[in-house]
Amino acid sequence: MRFIPTRIHGAVDYLTGLALIMAPFVLGFADNGPAQWVPMILGAAILVMSLMTDYDFSLARLIPMRAHLGVDAAGGLLLAASPWLFGFADQVFWPHLIIGVFEIAVALTTNTVSDTADVGVDRNYG
Repeated sequence: MRFIPTRIHGAVDYLTGLALIMAPFVLGFADNGPAQWVPMILGAAILVMSLMTDYDFSLARLIPMRAHLGVDAAGGLLLAASPWLFGFADQVFWPHLIIGVFEIAVALTTNTVSDTADVGVDRNYG
């Protein structure tokens, strides 16, 4: 069931990207280890991908929305599992798990066609 408009998804992407970059410093786990760098790298990737996705708030509409949502879901899974994959669950795991699950949920419930798609043009990309 997809009910989140791409316009909302775009805004959420930029906010999530910034939140992931700032979280280690705001929440006190900026120790130059994987707990810090995994969310920061994923946050930067979200921002770069958002600038290139075929949706609102993009500079270059190069990445199809379906591909964007697939990458979002995969990134959310990586983020959610990262405390255990990279061995820092004993230090911190809640921010990674919560934002990771949120990313997966948003990816699974966002429309696959941009709200600004041209009438009569198939932008669903298969």
